[in-house]
Amino acid sequence: MSPLVRGTRCPRFAMPAIGALAALVVSACGGGGSSEVAPPPPPTGAAAAAAATANSSTNACSTVHPFYWEVGDASGAIVSGSVNSSTDPTVYTATTKMSIASASKWFYSTYFVQRTGGALSASDIKFFNFQSGYTSFLTCLPSPLQTVQQCVDMGSNGDHNAADDGRFAYGGGHMEKHASLNGLGRLNSAGLATELRSQIGTDINFTYGEPQLAGGMAMTPGDYATLLRKIVRGDLTMHDVLGTHPVCTSPATCANAKFAPTPPGESWHYSIGHWVEDDPNVGDGAFSSPAPSASIRGSTTAGRTTACWRGMT
Repeated sequence: MSPLVRGTRCPRFAMPAIGALAALVVSACGGGGSSEVAPPPPPTGAAAAAAATANSSTNACSTVHPFYWEVGDASGAIVSGSVNSSTDPTVYTATTKMSIASASKWFYSTYFVQRTGGALSASDIKFFNFQSGYTSFLTCLPSPLQTVQQCVDMGSNGDHNAADDGRFAYGGGHMEKHASLNGLGRLNSAGLATELRSQIGTDINFTYGEPQLAGGMAMTPGDYATLLRKIVRGDLTMHDVLGTHPVCTSPATCANAKFAPTPPGESWHYSIGHWVEDDPNVGDGAFSSPAPSASIRGSTTAGRTTACWRGMT
């Protein structure tokens, strides 16, 4: 049984059960221009139920109209649509490019897992579990010229906090420092994009607005879906690493956790650069990479993926 891989989605975007239809859901809520693509045929059965849910006023994405949503499987889209807004004339599609903020994390971890053939060291795991102690990161410069190392050296970004070493603390410093220690320090935004595509595939188009591994990427929902499908199909080594080496993340339930931007009252684990949504009360075991501040997220469970994207505005 394949894992459920969610792309980016609004928390609790409840799609109905779709039985044997192994689905990839990739939704987008946010800004940017787009070119139109031919829509799939009118949905029937479970696909129609998914469409009804996406267009309802009760799902979690209803507060971020307009947005784009898509349900599919490892081979492509099955049903999709653009949910519009009475107050915003913009129409979003699978080709709308937007900043994906923290959803970038899954790309860097997938890149490094592919580069190493899944043979991660204890140090790599600590960095990707966000337990490295590099917890003072603020931001990189939105400049095409700044390199990863220059970002690490800026302000407190590269400071190691001994008190946080070994504790889960969500933030960008872990991946930025890890990249600088693993040969990426000299790369600027364009160089980073080229390097990541060398491992995850040149069929995925994206850019970096700044050289920040954990939050600097921009792309379309269609390109994010390409990554998720490649993971679900097993084309990328991340397929076999999903959910491995999980650590607890909630300060309310775990003494080894400092900060986690999870939904209130929920306790998840964190794996290799992605979440495991396994709260004992409401969790479904999905693997995801949300961007809480931008309502952008991606995930996967039982061969399906769900997503609702909201661009940075």
